[in-house]
Amino acid sequence: MSEFGELVQNHQIKPFKNGKPFNPIEPSSSNTDPTLSLSDSLLLKILQKLPESQQSNDVSLVCKRWLSLQGRRLRTLKVLDFDFVLSGRIVSRFPKLTHVDLTNACIMNPPVNSGILLCHKSICLHLSSDSSNWDFLEENLLHSDVIDRGLSVLGRGGCDLLKLVVINATESGLLSLAEDCSDLQELELHRCNDSLLHGIAACKNLRALRLVGSVDGLYSSSVSDIGLTFLAQGCKRLVKLELSGCEGSFDGIKAIGQCCELLDELTIVDHRMDDGWIAALSYFENLKTLRISSCRKIDPSPGPEKLLLSCPAMESLQLKRCCLNDKDGMKALFKVCDGATEVNIQDCWGLSDDSFSLAKAFRRARFLSLEGCSVLTSGGLESVILHWEELESMRVVSCKSIKDSEISPALSSLFSLLKELTWRPDTRSHLSSSLESAGIGKRGSKFFKKSVLH
Repeated sequence: MSEFGELVQNHQIKPFKNGKPFNPIEPSSSNTDPTLSLSDSLLLKILQKLPESQQSNDVSLVCKRWLSLQGRRLRTLKVLDFDFVLSGRIVSRFPKLTHVDLTNACIMNPPVNSGILLCHKSICLHLSSDSSNWDFLEENLLHSDVIDRGLSVLGRGGCDLLKLVVINATESGLLSLAEDCSDLQELELHRCNDSLLHGIAACKNLRALRLVGSVDGLYSSSVSDIGLTFLAQGCKRLVKLELSGCEGSFDGIKAIGQCCELLDELTIVDHRMDDGWIAALSYFENLKTLRISSCRKIDPSPGPEKLLLSCPAMESLQLKRCCLNDKDGMKALFKVCDGATEVNIQDCWGLSDDSFSLAKAFRRARFLSLEGCSVLTSGGLESVILHWEELESMRVVSCKSIKDSEISPALSSLFSLLKELTWRPDTRSHLSSSLESAGIGKRGSKFFKKSVLH
């Protein structure tokens, strides 16, 4: 097998011309291709053994047969030109595709002289240096009819599509795709709206769904309770759901919780939901992980406390780049998620000692990670974690108001009981190295001694 790889690497296997081995220097009659006697299936197995650096360019340049075999091996593709989809060449060239990303192909992005490149997650586009038009993406999206035709072509191609990412599709395009790609399991819909979600029920085997409604500065669309209800009634097998830039309220979230009984992971990004939506989280019976990211508010008016019931299966609460100065919203969120065993707060502003004190509700917490919480102090941290009797691991990074000099004897004793401890609150901290040399944070204990709490 290694000898075969060397033949490819050293270009001793010659390219073809008119179906015959060809060498521009030696006569063609003196060349023989040692792979002619190998079946396609056997040759594919051999090609898989080559280093990754040689599995694309080097292999596909050998001859037309190897180019075709390389196309059959590709499973994931990010398309840049939508005409490649409309022509059907995407399916004939790569018949075994399972993951297709059409986001950049859905944008009419002519080359410009400027080298300015705007990137937002999976979307990349060039901008003119003198452009003041912030609706550039909105105005340069391909028309929905074109996107739908492309989805129809992709579906009719017969590939075993499992994941699709697309912008500006409609209900018609989604229905045509779902009809031919019944095994579709993961879908990411940008510039999504209620009308599009009306056809979501056609994707009967969908397991993971990401909906992006509005993105500030890029495009705007609306996903309300109507769309969330369509989603709830049509995607009852969902396991993972992300709602980004979506509207809605208590009713829409409640519908998802009641209908999507298998859902165990929910992500909320930059939500525009009405007050009171947090109370609906208690209807998710199997929700284990809740992520809230890039939200300028949590829930300023969560409603009566009697409606704030715990999520029975909650294990992990993750907050990232959120504004946490809303005390009522934080209190409601912590109450609904009080069964979480992992709490992760990263790069959130407004997390003061007062608001973090509400985290005492996490009586079962075993892991805490704090990163980029610049307002929280050592006293605020201590006032909470001394109440967590099952805490086993802790990570504190880039929290500049937490000082080594303010570590109390009680907190020091708590450190000695932890199984794992990462302590780098600021660049001046010297405690981390001393803890490591003393073995503190690696001893471990199932429960704290009661004496530590007093």
